[in-house]
Amino acid sequence: MSELLFKSYETARSFFLKTVEAMDESILHVQPEGFNNSIHWHVGHVLTVAEQFMFGFPKKSTNLPANYLELFGNGSNPADWKGEVPSVTELTSQLKEQIKRIKEIPAESFSQKLSQPFLGQETFGELASFAVFHEALHLGKIQEMKRVIETASSK
Repeated sequence: MSELLFKSYETARSFFLKTVEAMDESILHVQPEGFNNSIHWHVGHVLTVAEQFMFGFPKKSTNLPANYLELFGNGSNPADWKGEVPSVTELTSQLKEQIKRIKEIPAESFSQKLSQPFLGQETFGELASFAVFHEALHLGKIQEMKRVIETASSK
């Protein structure tokens, strides 16, 4: 199970990074009409949520700055950003480091029951699988936003 899960995570993360790193810097901060956030926000959100799901951030993980929850947590928005915000380059570097740490999680951890179900997931492995789904969902949003931004700028 863990090998398949690691492969799925690695595949999703690889596609996510390739998509973001191929984008023109000028579109990363645009919040197109009809969208709640920017591509920059989505990159930070995927990083932050994966850290929460996989490592218990912020209580059990200090790999990311504590303000990432304020910047990229559920319900946050770039319009509310205050202070220093990490660049997309910094976030993608952290995503690369994070996947290495994810792949070091012991296989036996995935069968552990969560103290209480979260989003319908009952084991750590189920939560990890949900994290892959979450990342792919946001990859789709990023691709949609890119098309909308590029279409609007070509008119």
